[in-house]
Amino acid sequence: MFKHIIVRTPCRALIDGLTSAHLGKPVYEKALAQHDNYIQALRQCDVDVTILPPSETYPDSVFVEDPVLCTPHCAILNRTGAESRRGETALIAETIHRFYDRVERIEAPGTVEAGDIMMVGSHFYIGHSARTNPEGARQMIAILEKYGMTGSIVPLEKVLHLKTGLSYLEHNNLLAAGEFVTKPEFQTFNIVEIPESEAYAANSIWVNDRVIMPSGYPVALAKVKALGYEVIEVDTSEFRKIDGGVSCMSLRF
Repeated sequence: MFKHIIVRTPCRALIDGLTSAHLGKPVYEKALAQHDNYIQALRQCDVDVTILPPSETYPDSVFVEDPVLCTPHCAILNRTGAESRRGETALIAETIHRFYDRVERIEAPGTVEAGDIMMVGSHFYIGHSARTNPEGARQMIAILEKYGMTGSIVPLEKVLHLKTGLSYLEHNNLLAAGEFVTKPEFQTFNIVEIPESEAYAANSIWVNDRVIMPSGYPVALAKVKALGYEVIEVDTSEFRKIDGGVSCMSLRF
């Protein structure tokens, strides 16, 4: 169960965030309203939400998931693969130290973005992507093992981050789209296949037996509801324009 969630208010520079999409620039006012609704959805899940102020220096800083991995036993400050985002780690470090006594760090030349990491119990699947390199993954696994946890590396072929196409919803249920449906690493899970036309919805989050997922994906919605979860839909269309999904905008621990 999660007790705490950290989010950061989007800055106006958000419109210049990194993107591989071709959906146009976000509308800041709309993104701000969507973020407020996202926070309200989180608060429905019986958690304490810490809201950090916007940082105009870092357009992508609303995506607090990437610079830190929060585990049950320690927090790990990452060295992001996107060089323009590396200052975000220092930006959030003080807040992380308020919640964790044990804080570790990924060092150069390793790079890790926690959007590439999916926690299943005490095991962490780590995507080898353009943003998370083998040295970063090696350091991450060494830190996890120091605290009695484990990790394994999953090669990515097409997507930006591991969790772009995967979400673990607890109770052995795994949302998967695209390349992840057939990957051997995940065949012991109950794979809930999300069609390519709705692949964006494969990035959803489990928060205390509710599932928060992006609105506008009826096939994915029906499949998650059929599993018996209470579902909360949120519109994240402005964040999709800069490669952001539901998991990217919060740290949950």
